[in-house]
Amino acid sequence: MISFKSLTFQHVTFAALGVSLAACSADAQTKAFGPPSEVPKIYDIAIAPSPDRIRADIQTLVDFGTRHTLSETDSETRGIGAARRWIFAEFEKISAECGGCLEVIYVSDTVSGERRIPEPTEVVSVLAIQRGTLDPNRYVMMSGDIDSRVTDPLNGTSDSPGANDNASGMAGAIEAARVLSKYEFPGSIIYAGLSGEEQGLFGGEIVAKYALDNGWEIKGVLNNDMISNISGIDGVTDNSTARVFSEGTRANETEAEARTRRFTGGEVDSPSRNLARYVKAQADQYMTNLNVMMVYRLDRFGRGGHHRPFNQVGIPGVRIMEVHEHYDRQHQDLRTEDGVTYGDTMDGVDANYAAKLTALNAVTMAGMAGAPPFPANVEATGAVQPSAKLSWETPGNSGNLAGYRVHWRLTTEPEWTHSRFVGKVNEWEFTNLVIDNYFFGVSAVAKDGSETPVVFPGAAGRF
Repeated sequence: MISFKSLTFQHVTFAALGVSLAACSADAQTKAFGPPSEVPKIYDIAIAPSPDRIRADIQTLVDFGTRHTLSETDSETRGIGAARRWIFAEFEKISAECGGCLEVIYVSDTVSGERRIPEPTEVVSVLAIQRGTLDPNRYVMMSGDIDSRVTDPLNGTSDSPGANDNASGMAGAIEAARVLSKYEFPGSIIYAGLSGEEQGLFGGEIVAKYALDNGWEIKGVLNNDMISNISGIDGVTDNSTARVFSEGTRANETEAEARTRRFTGGEVDSPSRNLARYVKAQADQYMTNLNVMMVYRLDRFGRGGHHRPFNQVGIPGVRIMEVHEHYDRQHQDLRTEDGVTYGDTMDGVDANYAAKLTALNAVTMAGMAGAPPFPANVEATGAVQPSAKLSWETPGNSGNLAGYRVHWRLTTEPEWTHSRFVGKVNEWEFTNLVIDNYFFGVSAVAKDGSETPVVFPGAAGRF
């Protein structure tokens, strides 16, 4: 009898479980649950970049001899003119394979009277634009640099292979276009080859102005500068870590905005900083054998990169690069002295690592371009109250919106630690979470699970 009762009890339990599972299925079908927590196609994107194609493209760029901004432009085989025409042709070739899905353009201006560009010089960048299907004026950009240099920044004639700095980043942008052009996304993607970086970040400055003049809503610039070197001058070899640099506060905040931030917080929650957190989160979700080291600096100590001119005008941007640099291979004349070989040549390139960092960009752009429009006008309230409250607005072109996810963390935490999907609402109250003790934010989630970076409240965090 005891055995029989036990079996009967088990039978009832399984039957109840069957009812429960059926109810769960029905709930899922009626969208009672939130969107998926992952996007399956992004796993495929993460392993798609080809080391062989990237190595071949780096070699092609190296074979132009020099890509110095002041080098000749008429030759078909040497100099920056030949290099940028080849990049343009590669983007057009990719576009032809996807039925014309890329619009390839030059963006240029003439620069003169500068310390590193003393004579009038046309600085020409190449952009390939993959238009979004629902929200085409919202962009995420991956950039590499076309130009190279040797020891003397004004030397436009000597061989300057620039294999790692920065043919690797340029090759990565081309390879990302090959991978992502096989898909369609609600938002737009820009694959960019920027010029004039070594002469003073002029290509980025010109493209940023072009974007603003044309009303482009660029939500993130992923600047890739040196993504193929794994062995540093410090003696460390590391092929499984990438650095992401980001500014802590917006470069263009007003005095009034800075005053508000001082009392409400946001010193480490600029849109660029939350873009960096997003890059890391995408890597943690979709990639293996890659750790992302977020560096809470605009760039390396006292140095600069091509995300900076975008930051300067309020466009979020980060720098993605290797962890252990080898200074004998940067900005050096090709030579051997005292048994030490100097120069940025192909023997310092690790194509597998470059493919891995290219994939990091690709999964980030796929997530951002696949997401709905970012929540607008996010604000937080709750002073002298037991509960904090977030409010935000839903922009247009939100046809793929499943709802919103709210986020919170202790003020000392470097990354977002808690979140909750709250659906298609425009405010949320955090019961018994005192606003003094936490930071809060909100992201928009698509029906397929794609998600925006977290938007921090107020002007400090606005994308």
